[in-house]
Amino acid sequence: MGYYRAGFDVVGVDINPQSRYPFEFHQGDAMTWPLEGFDAIHASPPCQAYSVASKCRPGLAETYPDLVASVRELLKASGLPYVIENVLGAPMINPTLLCGQMFGLDLFRHRLFESNIELPFMLHGHSKVGSQAGGSSYKGGWRPGKIISVAGNCAPIAEARRAMGIDWMDRRGLAEAIPPAYTEWVGAQLLRAMACTG
Repeated sequence: MGYYRAGFDVVGVDINPQSRYPFEFHQGDAMTWPLEGFDAIHASPPCQAYSVASKCRPGLAETYPDLVASVRELLKASGLPYVIENVLGAPMINPTLLCGQMFGLDLFRHRLFESNIELPFMLHGHSKVGSQAGGSSYKGGWRPGKIISVAGNCAPIAEARRAMGIDWMDRRGLAEAIPPAYTEWVGAQLLRAMACTG
């Protein structure tokens, strides 16, 4: 949705069906999908191998695919502007960290964005309360009128949808999604870079 708001025509590819996807969608393996005819590519490889939640259970993270490096090589080979999004702890190269607080949202939802175009640094100023593997942990949790740290997992679904800026997803989708504000900002950076080179 964020890329659409930034001005892109959006086409989604996923190995699993996405009945709530609001744009053109193709069910297939994104690792083998032909990339010709696209102006830019956004990839969100599975995050479970790197997530803090998976690391809480010994051996669980290793059961999930580790695709960031292979996705990066595929996107580099395309020659197109690209963005890779993933969680803290993912093996990203020189990523930009985005947080809901940067966009005035009532949640954190930290995500890393790696790209072959410049993604400017953004200030990140909420309170640290400790650290853990892959990044810092922050104050959060759902209480009425307070910050939602993991929208979709704890909060009432209506509140999570409001905080994320997403009204078309179910709880499972919200738990894995990123706010459209993030990709709207990233999309603006892509359009700027493409205008400079085109």
